[in-house]
Amino acid sequence: MLSRCEWAQSRDQFYIDYHDTEWGVPVHDDRALFEFLVLEGFQAGLSWRTILAKRENFRVAFANFEPARVADYGEVQVAALLANPGIVRNQSKIRAAITNAAAFLRVQQEFGSFDAYIWRFVDGKPVRNRWRAASEVPASTAASDALSRDLIGRGFKYAGSTICYAHMQATGMVNDHTVDCFRYLEV
Repeated sequence: MLSRCEWAQSRDQFYIDYHDTEWGVPVHDDRALFEFLVLEGFQAGLSWRTILAKRENFRVAFANFEPARVADYGEVQVAALLANPGIVRNQSKIRAAITNAAAFLRVQQEFGSFDAYIWRFVDGKPVRNRWRAASEVPASTAASDALSRDLIGRGFKYAGSTICYAHMQATGMVNDHTVDCFRYLEV
C-alpha cells in the first residue's frame, strides 16, 4: 500500500485521484492556473471534496475556465449559474469568479502570462518543504501573504492568504506532500 499524505488516506476516490495525480504538480498553463484560482475561491468555507465532486460541472458552467469568456459573463449568465445545482450557488463567489477573470486578463496583459506573474512569488521554482506530519503544514506563509496582497491590489476577490496558499499547494508552487508520501519525491 502506498504511503500518502494524511489528508488523502482512507478517503474516497476523489481525494485519492486528486492527491495522486494533481496536487503539488507544478502548473504553468494559464487556463489551469485560472481554474485552480476559481475553485479555491469557491472552496472557501466548504470542503475540497465538495469542489472535486462538482469540478466537471464547474468546467461546463465556467466555459472550461477560459478567462476571456468568463470575464464577459453578464447578468444572464449569473442568473443561470445561481440556478445551476451542479455548482456551488453562492452569488458573491460567482461574481468574484467573473471579476477575477477580468483581473486575470489584465495580469496576462501586463506580464505576458499569469504564469510569469504568479511564479515570481516563489522565485520561479517550487518551494520544497520537508513536513513530517500534516500538523506542520501552515495555512499561509509570507509568500501567500504577499501574493494575496498583490492580487487584492489588482482587483481580485476571494484571494486571502489561506486561499492563495491552497492555490500554491495545488499548483505545485510549494511541495507540501509530507516526506513519507510517495508523491513527495515525484513532484
